[in-house]
Amino acid sequence: MKPEAFKQILPTIPHQPGVYRYYGANDELLYVGKAKDLHKRISSYFSRQVTAYKTRRLVSLIQRIEWTVVNSEQDAFLLENNLIKEFQPRFNINLKDDKSYPYIVIKNEPFPRVFLTRRKLDDGSTYLGPFTSVGKVRELLNFIRSVVQLRTCSLHLTRQNIEKKKFKVCLEYHLGNCKGPCEGLQTEEDYMQGIRQVKEILRGNLAPVIAEFKVQMQACAARLEFEQAEIWKKKIEDLQAYQARSAIVNPRVGDVDVFSVAEDGQPGRRVWYVNYLRVLRGLVMDSKSLMVEPKVEEEDKADMLVRAIVHLRETFRSQALEIIVPFAVAYPDPEVKVTVPRSGDKKKLLELSLKNAHFYREEQEQKKRLLLDRNEEGHELEVLRQLQEDLQLPELPRHIECFDNSNFQGSFPVAACVVFKDGRPSKQDYRHFHVKTVQGIDDFASMREIVYRRYKRLLEEAKPLPQLVIIDGGKGQLNAALESLEALDLRGKLTVIGLAKQEEEIFFPGDRESVKLPYRSESLRLIRHIRDEVHRFGIRFHRQMRSKGTFKNELEAIPGIGKRTADQLLLKYRSVRRIRELSEAELQQEVGPSRARLIWNWFHPEASAASLQGE
Repeated sequence: MKPEAFKQILPTIPHQPGVYRYYGANDELLYVGKAKDLHKRISSYFSRQVTAYKTRRLVSLIQRIEWTVVNSEQDAFLLENNLIKEFQPRFNINLKDDKSYPYIVIKNEPFPRVFLTRRKLDDGSTYLGPFTSVGKVRELLNFIRSVVQLRTCSLHLTRQNIEKKKFKVCLEYHLGNCKGPCEGLQTEEDYMQGIRQVKEILRGNLAPVIAEFKVQMQACAARLEFEQAEIWKKKIEDLQAYQARSAIVNPRVGDVDVFSVAEDGQPGRRVWYVNYLRVLRGLVMDSKSLMVEPKVEEEDKADMLVRAIVHLRETFRSQALEIIVPFAVAYPDPEVKVTVPRSGDKKKLLELSLKNAHFYREEQEQKKRLLLDRNEEGHELEVLRQLQEDLQLPELPRHIECFDNSNFQGSFPVAACVVFKDGRPSKQDYRHFHVKTVQGIDDFASMREIVYRRYKRLLEEAKPLPQLVIIDGGKGQLNAALESLEALDLRGKLTVIGLAKQEEEIFFPGDRESVKLPYRSESLRLIRHIRDEVHRFGIRFHRQMRSKGTFKNELEAIPGIGKRTADQLLLKYRSVRRIRELSEAELQQEVGPSRARLIWNWFHPEASAASLQGE
């Protein structure tokens, strides 16, 4: 996906926990990832310099991005795990076959150990998995050990060895992570109770574990052992926060399809947004949202939802015999059970689906607000009419041009002009300029030159003039542009405004006070878009020139000054601007009197001329 295409969808990605999916050509699922903040995580792939080859390759193949919002980071972890195991995207899977996938094993031995393994043996042990990510298995094991005290040693803890006192407790006992079965400080029955709790956690059934921990907490409190009660309370809070038995993983639900509906937020418009969650074996395996408009004016929400359900179930080839919906519908297949849950696990799934439907609705509405939905005819013209009203323009600004200068540490400046027609970029009309008549860095003179050249060319070629010209840079550069327009007898024939870089203030010629458009107005969004586009276009051109070696720094343009002298000064003072501010005596200390005089005279021609007249 190109950065320009990603910039268009970035504002629609929510700052919510969830799972994102990258699709390539032919809708191939390339990668599934989880995020605490979807907006930050997805943008990190496109806004930073990626060094890993695998990641660069992934980004180059992305054609489409989808995401599913969930309630917590833990739910994101669980949903990601489900999707990876179900679809095995090629950028998630590095292992060749199931034999080397990691498992969690509960070992068949006295005081069973619980650990990660890649070898599945026929030894009577319990193996859970396989998992596709070692990191996810380690996360899960660390969580389990934080709430259940298990041994991590590999000692052979038979009853005879313990009775013979062959072992001593280790550091884990003193840290409170183990109850010391090696010295007989914990019975095997008590230890197996912890193993049963581990199995419940791994199955996603936390209620019995939490209930047991609450009994322990209350018992400690009754004995006035408040520190111990606080430990149990912390474990309960950790389990509740983990939410393994959540809407994402719940074996009790089985195979169901979940549908929810969000209505359009704009008055007078009948559009519905439907979300579908596909649940298999109690695991959320897929999510899809779509926008549905009524086929006829009389169609009600229930009829629309039935139509959407039939379409989505056919698309995903669902065989589920139960559908969960927010209100009763007359589904045509009598073998399919229709459930409208009021509470419990199915209600949680419905709430999660509705959350995604609302985010999908906001995403679509935001695309329209940001001029990203190009299918809605007339929207751009509405924005232009609003801009005409806000700026009190005599004509509808269907043709807008914007100018900006670009320079870098004394390099010769360049400039850029971007053109918007009917509210959209007209890239074939974009122009860049090498500034030819200006020595040194003089933004005002540079603006004067490029505006003159641009409109002199348009007049000579009898091409149409824009209705609105935006000068990026404020009053100084606005006045420089006006001088060029006056020289071409164009003053008053088109509207020119200056745009201050920091405050987004708009200046009209001759006005003392600036105009500030409402921060969230469509007009200001369009002006920002135009300004950002001219910055992008100008900076890209300047970088291309630098990479080709087209620019030398200004010092090298001084007759008698070579690259070595220029590099020596730039190494110490970092920029031509700072060198320009040095006195002749300071320059002499660096490069000697003859070259100091050449440099100083170049940067101070008026003072040099006065000195010659005095002589």
